[in-house]
Order: sequence, then C-alpha cells, then structure tokens
Amino acid sequence: MAGLRLGPLLRYADGSSATVWVEASRPCTAEVRCADGARGTARTFQVAGHHYALVPVSGLTAGTATEYEVFLDGTRVWPLPDSPYPPSVIRAGTTGDAVRVAFGSCRWAAPPADEKDPVGPDALDTLAARIAADPTAERPDVLLLLGDQVYADEVSRATQRWLAARRDLSEPPGREVADYEEYTRLYYESWLDPEVRWLLSTVPSCMIFDDHDVIDDWNTSAAWLADMRATDWWRERLLSGLMSYWVHQHLGNLSPAELAADALYAAVRDTPDATDLLRAFAAKADADPTSVRWSYRRDFGRVRLLMVDTRAARVLDEQARSMLAPGEAEWLRAQALYEPGSYDHLLIGTSLPWLLPHLVHDAEGWNAALCRGEKGERWARFGEKVRRAADLEHWAAFPGSFDALAALIAEAGSGDGAPATVCVLSGDVHHAYVAEPVWPSAGPDARVVQLTCSPVHNSIPLSIRLGFRFGWSGFARFLGRRIAGHGRVPRPPIDWRRTGGPWFGNQLMTLTLNGRSARLRLDQARVDGRGGARLTTVEESVLTTT
Repeated sequence: MAGLRLGPLLRYADGSSATVWVEASRPCTAEVRCADGARGTARTFQVAGHHYALVPVSGLTAGTATEYEVFLDGTRVWPLPDSPYPPSVIRAGTTGDAVRVAFGSCRWAAPPADEKDPVGPDALDTLAARIAADPTAERPDVLLLLGDQVYADEVSRATQRWLAARRDLSEPPGREVADYEEYTRLYYESWLDPEVRWLLSTVPSCMIFDDHDVIDDWNTSAAWLADMRATDWWRERLLSGLMSYWVHQHLGNLSPAELAADALYAAVRDTPDATDLLRAFAAKADADPTSVRWSYRRDFGRVRLLMVDTRAARVLDEQARSMLAPGEAEWLRAQALYEPGSYDHLLIGTSLPWLLPHLVHDAEGWNAALCRGEKGERWARFGEKVRRAADLEHWAAFPGSFDALAALIAEAGSGDGAPATVCVLSGDVHHAYVAEPVWPSAGPDARVVQLTCSPVHNSIPLSIRLGFRFGWSGFARFLGRRIAGHGRVPRPPIDWRRTGGPWFGNQLMTLTLNGRSARLRLDQARVDGRGGARLTTVEESVLTTT
C-alpha cells in the first residue's frame, strides 16, 4: 500500500482550479477529493527512487472554501489519523476579493518539539498555530517564500549524524549535502514539521531559490564559479540542487495551463524513471542558464506578482555583469508592462533586496568597480576577496541592473494605467525594513516601496544587528560616498530613505491589497508567558488608500 511520505502542499489556487503536490512511498495514483465535489488525479512520476505527483484540481467554485482529502490508490492518507489540526481547505478566490500576501525568507528547519530552539520560535510554526486556533479568521491568501527554503551548506546536527552514517564526512563536501538523496533529507526535515506541514497544506505557496538552497554566495562571480567547477564535488551538488528544486519547489509555482504546455514536465511524467532526463535538464541549465526560466508570473485578481530569479540568471563576465541575463530582463520588462491598467498592485519578488542601506550599496558599487579592473589588477584581486568575504552580491553589486530596475519600476508605475503601488519584496539580510526611493525629478505615480523581511527562522548575530543599524545612519551614508569615490562610482539615478525598521527577529510581513488600497503588517514570533510561542504584531501601516 502506498504511503504519504511528504505533503500535501497546496501550491496553485485560483477561482476554479488548484494544484496539490505530494510524495508517495511507491508508484501510485494520487487523488484529491474536495467536499464540494471538485477533484483531481495524477499518476506519480519517479526521480532517484522517489515518487511524486502534482495533482490538478478542477471544478472549484469561485468565492468558496472547500475541505479536501488526499487518497493514494484509493486509500485516504490525508488528513493524518488523529490530526490535531482543522481540515485542510482550498479557497477559490474571486477577482474583487482582498488579497493577503505573507512573505519572508531564510528558514532553518525547527528542531524537534522536545529540544530547545537556539534561534527562537519559528514564524511559520506560529503562523500555523494562529490560523489553526481560528480557521475562520483572517489568513494569507498566498505565502511567498523568497529563498533559502533549505540550507544545503548549513545542516542540523541530526542531519549531520544522518550524513555521517552514509559517507565519510572528512571528504568534501563534508557536513553539507552532496547529492539528490541528501537534498530529500532537507525537505523532509523542513516540511514534515507538523505545524509547517499543515500550514503548507492549506495556504497556497509561491517559492524561489536563493543561494543557500544550493550554496552560500552561489554565482557571486565568474572567479567563484571557476573555483567551484575545479572541485570534484560541485557538479553533483549543483545538479542535485537544481533537480530537487525543480521537483519540490518549481513545479508548484506553475499554473495548470503552464504545466500543460511544459514539455519537460510531460516527458518526466511519460517515462518510468525520469532521473536521467531531469539530470540532463539540470546539466543543460548549468552549461547554458538561458535554456531555462525559473522566474514566473502569478496574478491574484488585480494583483500581479513577478517572481524573479536573481541567482541562476546572472551574467558573471566582469565587463558585462548583470543580475539578469538579457532574455530574463526582457521577460521581466514585458510582464511588468503587459496590459497597463490591468492590475492595481505590482509585486516584484526578488530574494535579494534592491534598496539597501546606503553604506552597503556604495560598498557593493565600489567593489564591483574594483573587480572589473577600474583600479588595476592588484585591486581587482583584492576586490574579489572582499566580495566573497562580505557577501557583496546584491543588486547594488550589478550597477547596470540596479539602474535598469529603477527605470522599469518608474515606467511601470507611471501613466494613466499606473498601479497604486509597486512593491519590491525581498529577504536574505536577516532583518526587516521598509525603504522608499526618491526620483530626482517627477517620480512615478505609484507609491514604490522596498519591503524586506527575513529571517523566518534563523540566527541573527550581533554583528548583523549592529552593522545594519549603523548602515542606515547619516555618518554611514557619508562614509559610503567616500568609499564609492575611491572606485570612481557615480551616484545612482535615484535616492532612497528608510521609512520603517530595522526590525530583528523571526518574522513575516503581510500585505493586504484591496482595490487600490494597501496595508502592511509585520509580525514576529515570540515566546509567550505560557511556555509556547505566538505571532505578535510589531508594525502596521497604510501604504495607499482606496
């Protein structure tokens, strides 16, 4: 009899259809049955001895919420027996509904319930507890996970013990994952957390990778990539990372129509064992990043989300560095400008913040100038060392891309059909803040904000707390301009100011978008007085009104 190894994850949901992702213990038919009669089935496909299905559910009624169950070969496997959680539901939205978008990034798997959590309560666990306590209360319509869903290079002690039973940890990559099977361990550890498992079964999710999903500073520079390719373990790590990302995260980002048109997905489903097929796909993606698009678009009524790949799509040539390859930049532009007036809010999801503290921004621009040889070969070598040591690889480290994004946002946010807001949603930097750009002349009609929120569950060293508090100061801004001057770095085409934060903690931001109004809330996971944990609202603000 087939068993449910992982999932279900409710991924896509609109007014009439949805997709539900599962991993089973053996080949079988996965079925989703909804209380209102909507349903869907899919045969599992196989990768590296694991069996997965993405079940398309059709027949949903817009504006309703329906409970669902999961069956494998006709046997009910979800909800779990004696589950303490409410039934999982699929909510079919309508165009006129308010849309609640929760987002964050950087999540270490929570330790077992009987162990002390060294980094404090998990924001996803506490979000699950809040929703489960009152299933009829407000909840997110979608959860955006903006990178570092798993940490291939920073594994738990339990996973280290599991790795040690598999192989010699004195050999590279040591206490990091090495292959596809080890990646599956990370997803089990993260998504079998009881609270998170239930949460992901009942709140739709959109995901994009960041560096730790593969390795810290992934694709930071051409020199870095050459050093990694010179090792004997990197190729297996990268291919396994891309394969497991495609299976566990990327597939669920796509709509049923996109899945139906996806040639790779069709081929994977049609072959008895898709391991070699998917491995060849990953190898091609490594050799030619333009052969695959990880970025995607999702529309929630009159809210448009553009989730952007800022890792695999980079151009690393020092003389032509770009956060996005030309084709990727053209895609982003086309999606942002498609049918002006058809959306009220534009959300640009990028794991890496666009607007940073001015000191960090200027340091990254200076470093980019050194690395491309503006001060000679000796300074270029020094710049590469600093880049890797200080993680200088955000949008500011790709000055042309920073400027192009500023221009695109201004264009998308201007004119008769301009949206009410353009929100750049990011994580990565282990704190939260709000920043707003200022154009030198007339700016866009839309309100533009950088909304940064991380971590969901991770450490926040004192150095980060002190460094980012200082980084936003006036003196730090003066210091940054002096550093930029050394590299002959011109001023950016826009200025910006911090209008909220910094906030430190395990946290989530939520945007509530209703018509042309937008409200922002920041919740932090904190220990309560009864030995448990709960989400506490620490900031609420209005971005725009109707």
